Amino acid sequence: MEKAGNDNNCFSDDNAGKERYDAGNAVSWHAVKLFAVRQKDVADYFADCGLESFIPMCRRDYVDDEGRHRHDIRPVVTNLIFVKAVFCVRRMLSIYAGYPKRLFVMRKGKDNPELYNIPDKQMREFILMCNPEIEMKKFLSESEAKLKKGQRVVVDFGPLKGLSGRLVRQSHKYFLLKDVPGMAVMIKVSRWCCRPVEE
Repeated sequence: MEKAGNDNNCFSDDNAGKERYDAGNAVSWHAVKLFAVRQKDVADYFADCGLESFIPMCRRDYVDDEGRHRHDIRPVVTNLIFVKAVFCVRRMLSIYAGYPKRLFVMRKGKDNPELYNIPDKQMREFILMCNPEIEMKKFLSESEAKLKKGQRVVVDFGPLKGLSGRLVRQSHKYFLLKDVPGMAVMIKVSRWCCRPVEE
């Protein structure tokens, strides 16, 4: 696992017991790609390390062997998990390196080895939009989301009040698009409920 170029002294004796960020510090999330690993096993590992994780789930309908229509909740993608980074960078990297199988923490770019930090507010909105009980939503890959053009908005009215994202149009319908590294979600919204915001 790659070492982060960070001068954070979170392992010094002065910081013993203070590795966790306090409420005053900005907490972020990391997107972690998995390679031939079950998501639940990785989520259990992170929970044992005291970390909160999130796996986007969706409701899928299927027909069983007896011809009955059934539905269950399954991961949207099988190789991605989001982890709340409540420790310093070096401690987080050591936790990722401690998992016995290969994990890849998404970086800012090919030329930039710095970890991609997803702000907590953005991630919380993404988690709300991924609720399997909400219908009229679509999941997109990161590359598909980049192709969608739209204006940045905040929803002022209705059940999505307070959420922000890009207002995009598809099949004569309007959607609120929220993207994070690795994937994106679009949820149907009325454009009259949205207020444009400056980028």
